[in-house]
Amino acid sequence: MRNQLSIPVTALAILALAACGTESGSGSGAGGDGDGSVTTDLPLTGVHWSVDSVTVDGKKSAAPDGAHVEITSKGRAQGNYGCNHFGADVKVDGDTITVSPGEMTEMGCAKDIQGFENALRTAFSGKLKAKIADEKLTLTTEKGDSIALTSERPAPLVGTKWTVNSLLSGETASSLPPGTEKNAYLTFGKDGSVRGSLGCNTFTSTAKISGSTITFDRLATTRRMCAGTAMTLENHLRGVLDGKVTYKLQHRGLTLTAADGKGLAATAAPAK
Repeated sequence: MRNQLSIPVTALAILALAACGTESGSGSGAGGDGDGSVTTDLPLTGVHWSVDSVTVDGKKSAAPDGAHVEITSKGRAQGNYGCNHFGADVKVDGDTITVSPGEMTEMGCAKDIQGFENALRTAFSGKLKAKIADEKLTLTTEKGDSIALTSERPAPLVGTKWTVNSLLSGETASSLPPGTEKNAYLTFGKDGSVRGSLGCNTFTSTAKISGSTITFDRLATTRRMCAGTAMTLENHLRGVLDGKVTYKLQHRGLTLTAADGKGLAATAAPAK
C-alpha cells in the first residue's frame, strides 16, 4: 500500500463541481448548441454513470463504491476512479467516444482499490465504442477491454446511508487511516435524528438542517474502548459532528466542513 497522501481540497471541489454541473438535455441528441458542444446520438451527457466493473486483458474487476463517470455536453468527462478524482477532454462522434489524456488527484488508496483504478484508467482512454441498453452503458476499447456502467439518480441528504471515505483538514483531504475504511457512516432521519458509526463507537443525535448548514446536538455514543487508527478516525469525526457545519451535496457525494476547516467526505451506496 502506498503511503497516505494529501491533496488540495480545492482540486477535489473543482472536479466534483464540474462533474455535477450536468446539462439539462440528457436524451438523444443532447448537446450541439452551436458553440462547440458535443453532438451525440446517444443519451450519454448529463448522466451520472456508476461504474459496475472493468475488464482489462480478460480480467474482470468489480468497482468500489463511488467509482463513476459523467460526460458533459461541453466535451468534458469527470468522475472518480474509485479513490481518486479525474477529468479529461472527450469527443463524441456517433457511438465513438475519444478520451484525451487528462488529470487526476494523487490520493493514497488501499492496494485493491489502487489495482482497480489502474485498470479503469487504462480502459477509459483513447477511442471507445459506446452501447446503451435500458439504463446500462458499455464502453469497449479498440483491443476489447470494456467498462460496464449503470445510470444512477442523485441521493437525497435525508434517508441515505453516507459512508465516510476521506477526511478534510483545512485545504487538504486525506484517505482514512489504514484498517478503518467503510467503518464510519451516518444517516439523517426525517424526524431530525442522525445516527451512525464513528468507526469504532456508534452514535445518535439530532441535527437541524437549514440552508447550507447542519447543526448537530451533542452526540450520545457507546463506550467501547478504541485504539490506534480507530481512535484517530473517531477523534476526527467527533470534532466534525459538533455544532454547526457547512454541507455540500453533490449527486451521490456529501461533504461536511466545520468552522475550523475540519471535515469529512462521504458517498452514498450504489442505488439498487
